[in-house]
Order: sequence, then structure tokens, then C-alpha cells
Amino acid sequence: MEIRKVAVLGAGTMGHGIAQVCASSGFQVALGDVSDVQLAKAVEKVRGSLEKLASKGRLQGEVADVLGRLSVSSSMDSVLDGADLVIEAVPEKMELKLELFRVASAKAPAHAIFATNTSSLSVTEIAADTGRAERVVGLHFFNPVPVMELLEIVRGLSTDDATIEAAVAFAKRIGKDPVVVKDWPGFATSRLGIILGCEAIRMVEQGVASPADIDKAMKLGYRHPMGPLELTDLVGLDVRLAIMEHLFAELGEQFRPPALLRQMVRAGKLGRKSGEGFYTY
Repeated sequence: MEIRKVAVLGAGTMGHGIAQVCASSGFQVALGDVSDVQLAKAVEKVRGSLEKLASKGRLQGEVADVLGRLSVSSSMDSVLDGADLVIEAVPEKMELKLELFRVASAKAPAHAIFATNTSSLSVTEIAADTGRAERVVGLHFFNPVPVMELLEIVRGLSTDDATIEAAVAFAKRIGKDPVVVKDWPGFATSRLGIILGCEAIRMVEQGVASPADIDKAMKLGYRHPMGPLELTDLVGLDVRLAIMEHLFAELGEQFRPPALLRQMVRAGKLGRKSGEGFYTY
């Protein structure tokens, strides 16, 4: 199937990043959110990101051309009109994703593929009430979306081969290098990344080493571009806690959230977005 228009539901960090890479790759993109204020902020962030890439000679085409392919609206009917691919990028809460897709299923074109940007929740469960489970797939992008090369494609229990083929082709068109994984709690990337982050937080909790030295050890000793605690601050401690709680319930004790993480979230120390996490910003 040919994808011409992409609808992105949710204009937060991941949503506007996904919208940017799609528009930069020649797709017509409609970005939707319930908040007009959030949509305005998203457009300015996309503009700033594009201008930065252009100044470094890393943008194909002109900033104005890319922005010309991006529209925003708080009307779901408008966003979904004519969409071939619908990408959900709302917070990592199953109830929110289920309700969003129930509503979108009644409004989107019958042929449209639905994709969820979840990093750990069940694609199969999300697909169950859409009436198009065979055309629902996980597209797990990584932050920051315009920079990170990987796109994890998650096959739900009912996802058909044509949808996977379309997802792989889409990934390559937007310049991502895809991997296809089975729908299992945490998939491949979150399952491995969360266990590393979980242990790093336990080490801080136990006084094994400072956050800076733990991160330095992983960067210099294992060639990780970013340490696990730096990454936790970037992703958000609240987001990491929610994923750990989900994986703890699904997979067991090794994913039990450290008490320190719970305390920091309760204190509002959420990482970069709050100005303080394992580091101060």
C-alpha cells in the first residue's frame, strides 16, 4: 500500500518529532492534539529543529517547504481525513491509547494503518477494539526522533504481512533503520534498556558510585553514547517508572522499580523536563 498522508495524534516531544521526520521525507502530515497551545509550541519546536539542521547542511530541501507539508488541528476529523497511516504518540497509558484508537477507528479511512508509538505496552491489546487488528502495528521511535536511526517495528498477534511490509518501507523512506520484533512486554529495546537503567539506579541507591561515574563507565567501557542515568533524565523518570511498573507486573522481580526512583518522582525530580533528575539542568 502507498502511504501519502500521515496523521500523528499527540503533539508532545515524540509526536512533533515524528511529524517533523515524516514531513521532511515528503509526506503530507497532519498533527493533532486536544490543546491548541501544545500544537503552537510543537510547530515552533519543529521550526527550530529544522533551522538547526539546515544550518548544519543536514536538511534536504528548504525549511519552508517542510513546514508547508505540515498542518495542525485540534479536530480529530480534520487530522484523520484522508490519512493512510495514523501514528499515536500520546502518554504511555493503556486506557488513553485504547480510547484514542476506539474513536479514531470510527473516523479514519477504512484502509488506514494504525500505529502506536508505545515503548512497552501490548500492541495486540491496543489493536483489539479497533476493528482493523490486522492493520495495527507498533512503531517505536526513539528520542530525539530526527536524530535517532532506529525504528522498532512491533508485530501484534493479528498484524498481517502487508502491514509489516508497509511499515518497513515507511521506516526506510523516513531514513530509519528498522528491526521487526514480536509483541512481548518491553519488546527488545525497552526490555534491555530498562533493565540497565534499573540496575544503574539501584547502584546509586546503594552508594556503589555516583551517577556521573556510572554513566562514564558505560560510555568509556561499553561505548554507549549516553549513560543509563543520563538517558533516564532525558526520557523522564516518571516515564521510566511507568515502564518498569508495567514490566514488573508482566515479567517479574528483575524489573521491580527501585525505591529511589519512586521517591524522586514523588519529589517532582523528573529529569530534563523538570530541571532536575540524577543531574541538574
